[in-house]
Amino acid sequence: MPALLETWKQKARVLKVEISALYYAYRDPRTPWYARVAAAAVVAYALSPIDLIPDLIPLLGYLDDLILLPLGITLAIRLIPPEIMAEKRALARETNAREKPVNYVGALIIIFVWISIAALTLRWVLQKYFSLT
Repeated sequence: MPALLETWKQKARVLKVEISALYYAYRDPRTPWYARVAAAAVVAYALSPIDLIPDLIPLLGYLDDLILLPLGITLAIRLIPPEIMAEKRALARETNAREKPVNYVGALIIIFVWISIAALTLRWVLQKYFSLT
Protein backbone atom coordinates (compact mmCIF):
# COMPACT_ATOMS: atom_id res chain seq x y z
CA MET A 1 0.00 0.00 0.00
CA PRO A 2 2.76 2.57 0.74
CA ALA A 3 4.21 2.02 -2.75
CA LEU A 4 0.81 2.71 -4.31
CA LEU A 5 0.46 5.90 -2.25
CA GLU A 6 3.90 7.04 -3.34
CA THR A 7 2.98 6.36 -6.99
CA TRP A 8 -0.15 8.52 -6.65
CA LYS A 9 1.85 11.30 -5.00
CA GLN A 10 4.35 11.22 -7.86
CA LYS A 11 1.55 11.41 -10.44
CA ALA A 12 0.01 14.35 -8.56
CA ARG A 13 3.37 16.17 -8.65
CA VAL A 14 3.66 15.58 -12.40
CA LEU A 15 0.11 16.86 -12.90
CA LYS A 16 0.91 20.05 -10.95
CA VAL A 17 3.97 20.66 -13.11
CA GLU A 18 1.98 20.10 -16.31
CA ILE A 19 -0.76 22.53 -15.25
CA SER A 20 1.79 25.15 -14.28
CA ALA A 21 3.66 24.62 -17.55
CA LEU A 22 0.40 25.09 -19.46
CA TYR A 23 -0.19 28.31 -17.55
CA TYR A 24 3.21 29.64 -18.58
CA ALA A 25 2.81 28.39 -22.17
CA TYR A 26 -0.54 30.16 -22.41
CA ARG A 27 1.16 33.44 -21.56
CA ASP A 28 4.00 32.92 -24.05
CA PRO A 29 3.49 34.91 -27.30
CA ARG A 30 5.13 32.11 -29.32
CA THR A 31 2.25 29.76 -28.47
CA PRO A 32 -0.32 29.56 -31.31
CA TRP A 33 -3.71 31.13 -30.56
CA TYR A 34 -5.62 27.81 -30.69
CA ALA A 35 -3.17 26.25 -28.22
CA ARG A 36 -3.57 29.30 -25.98
CA VAL A 37 -7.33 28.85 -25.95
CA ALA A 38 -7.03 25.17 -25.03
CA ALA A 39 -4.37 25.82 -22.39
CA ALA A 40 -6.35 28.72 -20.88
CA ALA A 41 -9.48 26.58 -20.60
CA VAL A 42 -7.61 23.70 -18.95
CA VAL A 43 -5.71 25.95 -16.55
CA ALA A 44 -8.82 27.93 -15.65
CA TYR A 45 -10.67 24.74 -14.84
CA ALA A 46 -7.78 23.07 -13.03
CA LEU A 47 -7.04 26.06 -10.81
CA SER A 48 -10.64 27.03 -10.22
CA PRO A 49 -11.72 26.47 -6.63
CA ILE A 50 -15.12 25.36 -7.96
CA ASP A 51 -15.68 22.14 -9.95
CA LEU A 52 -18.08 21.94 -12.86
CA ILE A 53 -19.32 18.67 -11.37
CA PRO A 54 -19.21 18.96 -7.55
CA ASP A 55 -17.24 16.19 -5.82
CA LEU A 56 -20.21 15.59 -3.52
CA ILE A 57 -22.08 13.86 -6.38
CA PRO A 58 -21.14 10.15 -6.10
CA LEU A 59 -18.91 8.91 -8.94
CA LEU A 60 -19.75 11.79 -11.29
CA GLY A 61 -18.08 14.26 -8.94
CA TYR A 62 -14.67 12.77 -9.60
CA LEU A 63 -15.28 12.23 -13.32
CA ASP A 64 -13.89 15.65 -14.18
CA ASP A 65 -10.78 15.12 -12.06
CA LEU A 66 -10.06 11.63 -13.38
CA ILE A 67 -11.08 11.90 -17.03
CA LEU A 68 -11.87 15.41 -18.25
CA LEU A 69 -8.86 17.19 -16.76
CA PRO A 70 -6.23 14.69 -18.02
CA LEU A 71 -7.86 14.71 -21.48
CA GLY A 72 -7.78 18.50 -21.55
CA ILE A 73 -4.16 18.57 -20.44
CA THR A 74 -3.20 16.04 -23.11
CA LEU A 75 -4.98 18.01 -25.84
CA ALA A 76 -3.44 21.32 -24.82
CA ILE A 77 0.06 19.84 -24.60
CA ARG A 78 -0.25 18.35 -28.10
CA LEU A 79 -1.20 21.75 -29.51
CA ILE A 80 1.76 23.58 -27.99
CA PRO A 81 5.13 23.31 -29.78
CA PRO A 82 7.42 20.83 -27.92
CA GLU A 83 10.26 23.31 -27.43
CA ILE A 84 7.92 25.77 -25.70
CA MET A 85 6.50 23.02 -23.45
CA ALA A 86 10.01 21.85 -22.49
CA GLU A 87 11.01 25.40 -21.57
CA LYS A 88 7.80 25.99 -19.60
CA ARG A 89 8.07 22.64 -17.76
CA ALA A 90 11.50 23.67 -16.52
CA LEU A 91 10.09 27.01 -15.38
CA ALA A 92 7.15 25.25 -13.70
CA ARG A 93 9.46 22.91 -11.77
CA GLU A 94 11.42 25.91 -10.49
CA THR A 95 8.39 27.93 -9.41
CA ASN A 96 6.09 25.17 -8.14
CA ALA A 97 8.13 24.78 -4.99
CA ARG A 98 7.73 28.50 -4.20
CA GLU A 99 4.17 29.45 -5.17
CA LYS A 100 0.84 28.03 -6.23
CA PRO A 101 -1.11 29.99 -8.87
CA VAL A 102 -4.82 30.52 -8.27
CA ASN A 103 -7.20 31.33 -11.07
CA TYR A 104 -10.18 33.42 -10.03
CA VAL A 105 -11.21 33.87 -13.66
CA GLY A 106 -11.66 30.10 -13.87
CA ALA A 107 -13.86 30.21 -10.77
CA LEU A 108 -15.98 32.93 -12.34
CA ILE A 109 -16.38 30.89 -15.52
CA ILE A 110 -17.52 27.84 -13.55
CA ILE A 111 -19.94 29.98 -11.50
CA PHE A 112 -21.31 31.45 -14.75
CA VAL A 113 -21.85 27.95 -16.17
CA TRP A 114 -23.76 26.85 -13.06
CA ILE A 115 -25.88 30.01 -12.99
CA SER A 116 -26.66 29.57 -16.69
CA ILE A 117 -27.70 25.96 -16.14
CA ALA A 118 -29.89 26.99 -13.21
CA ALA A 119 -31.50 29.82 -15.21
CA LEU A 120 -32.22 27.56 -18.18
CA THR A 121 -33.67 24.91 -15.90
CA LEU A 122 -35.89 27.47 -14.16
CA ARG A 123 -37.07 28.82 -17.50
CA TRP A 124 -37.88 25.33 -18.73
CA VAL A 125 -39.82 24.50 -15.54
CA LEU A 126 -41.78 27.76 -15.74
CA GLN A 127 -42.66 27.18 -19.38
CA LYS A 128 -43.54 23.52 -18.96
CA TYR A 129 -45.59 23.66 -15.78
CA PHE A 130 -46.85 27.24 -15.62
CA SER A 131 -47.18 28.09 -19.32
CA LEU A 132 -45.14 31.24 -18.88
CA THR A 133 -43.16 32.66 -21.76
